[in-house]
Amino acid sequence: MFRLVHTPAIFALFGTTLGALFTDPSQLKQTTYDFVVVGAGTAGNVVATRLTENPSVKVLVIEAGVSDTGFDSDLIRIPFLCGQTAINTPFDWNYTTVPQKALNNQVLPYYRGFVLGGSSSTNYLAWTRGSPDDYNRFANVTGDSSYAWDNILTYFKKSEHHATPEDGRNDTGEYIPSVHGFKGPVAFSVTGNLSNIDDRVLATTQELSDQFPFNQDTNSGNLLGIGWQQNSLGNGSRSSSSAAYLTPVLNTRANLDVLIQTRVTRLVTTGSANGVPEFKSVEVAQTSTGPRFTFKANNEIVLSAGAIGSPQILMLSGIGDPAELAKVGINSTVSLPEVGKNLQDHPIVSTQWVVPDDAPTRDIYTLGEDPAAVNAALSQWHANHTGIYANVLGNHMGFFRLPQNSSILAQFGDQSAGPGSAHYELAWVSGFMSVSQPFPTSGRYFSNINVVNSPTSRGSVVLNSSDPFTAPLIDPNFFDTDFDLQVMVEAIKAAVRFASAKVWDGYILHPYADLATALAPNATDADIVTYIRRWTGSIKHPMSTAAANGAEGKGVVGADLTVKNISGVRIVDGSVFPFIPSAHPQAGIYGVAEVASDKIKAAYHL
Repeated sequence: MFRLVHTPAIFALFGTTLGALFTDPSQLKQTTYDFVVVGAGTAGNVVATRLTENPSVKVLVIEAGVSDTGFDSDLIRIPFLCGQTAINTPFDWNYTTVPQKALNNQVLPYYRGFVLGGSSSTNYLAWTRGSPDDYNRFANVTGDSSYAWDNILTYFKKSEHHATPEDGRNDTGEYIPSVHGFKGPVAFSVTGNLSNIDDRVLATTQELSDQFPFNQDTNSGNLLGIGWQQNSLGNGSRSSSSAAYLTPVLNTRANLDVLIQTRVTRLVTTGSANGVPEFKSVEVAQTSTGPRFTFKANNEIVLSAGAIGSPQILMLSGIGDPAELAKVGINSTVSLPEVGKNLQDHPIVSTQWVVPDDAPTRDIYTLGEDPAAVNAALSQWHANHTGIYANVLGNHMGFFRLPQNSSILAQFGDQSAGPGSAHYELAWVSGFMSVSQPFPTSGRYFSNINVVNSPTSRGSVVLNSSDPFTAPLIDPNFFDTDFDLQVMVEAIKAAVRFASAKVWDGYILHPYADLATALAPNATDADIVTYIRRWTGSIKHPMSTAAANGAEGKGVVGADLTVKNISGVRIVDGSVFPFIPSAHPQAGIYGVAEVASDKIKAAYHL
């Protein structure tokens, strides 16, 4: 579970009066800032950019990973390559999980962005907010209405702007303009490259409208149903937090410095405040045995290292469960037992069907059968950011609930945030798609992505060593509960019903490989479970390991996202969500980061 070593070219862009990008702590000309932001990922770049809108506020951002430009950066920028960005590249932490007991003790890859932009530079680009229930529950748990849907909607809009599809077509009817922003940093768009299955997907919403209704905009506050997939892209390129927030201001603001290729090894105590320990300094290093440097914040440290990194840094600093810290030789300075607990993630399983050999799927680009087509598509993208490479793999996605008479609900009750939240997700790709299975070398395929959106299983992140350069033990604990497993079975059954609509007659020929066994005429739910246990992976959505809670003695951070039982530290990233949203969390994290930025400004009268 160690990260592979990567040593990129060393560079620094200095300006005499402007902010800069540094690659070594010794290059920085000062060691004290107003704020130190740990992690230049999805949320961290929001906070840094918003705080430095005030030219009198000096901010240092410290990022463990590499630059998002230069070597292999096409893997980040080109939307179609999103499935490859994190696999054996310099842009990933190369984490793995502990053996997953419900998945035949498999050890899974656990992809997290190790690059400017964090996982917004390596994810699948899906731009979904979730349901109003998700955020109203966030507000209820924290006792803070800032997170309620009607209030956070303003911040969702603040973070985004609509981008016209790259094929130039009119996207009227494919999203609802009134629920979106048009001036924010992150570009979002529906597809810029139609696929051969789009008409069939939409026709299915008409043929089976009671089961698979069409939804013009799943980000509208009505999550349920099938809609055009919105993605964080514009001008044919990925719109990451680095591209959208950080890069446009980095070399124009004298009050913003960014240090990359440098890890925060621990928080450093700087005294006490209000009767609790104060941590307003961070220790950093570039290697396990290399020199240590210290940077101080006059106001506070903002941890935005993500659901793995933020709890790891707290624990390395002696903040966590004392008994667990003692196991790796760390003396507890602050007892905060829920640090690293409550890990939630969305399990994903792909199902594929074989289609006719002459079907114009996207397999010719993903299976390597036609190098000439791949090179032509790549050349087109470099020339004008259009074509198939200017789009992600799929064009539609849908969110669904178990029926009210479901035996699962009768047995376990409704485990989602509320009646507008999804129990599971389906999405469709014209081509072979999987996060866990080996890809075939030939053929034509139709793929369905199946995701449990309101999981009840809870995992953990715990230290494996007191060495900050040793990866922690990551346990998403997939399918620890029967509820999650049964929901995934129902998701796959729903996928089968979708593919059985008449509009697919003559196109979908038969299930691929061992899916045929799971769906055989004499198969049972047990056969589907066997398939699930073999092929489940993570959709890269770890959340909730430093959960917010307004009650005393519960959670890791309070409603204002400051860490409990200490002073000087706030967490702003996906780890603070009390529950994982019932959709892809990227847009939600941006929204919460915008809320947090305003809370920080208010706290310091900025």
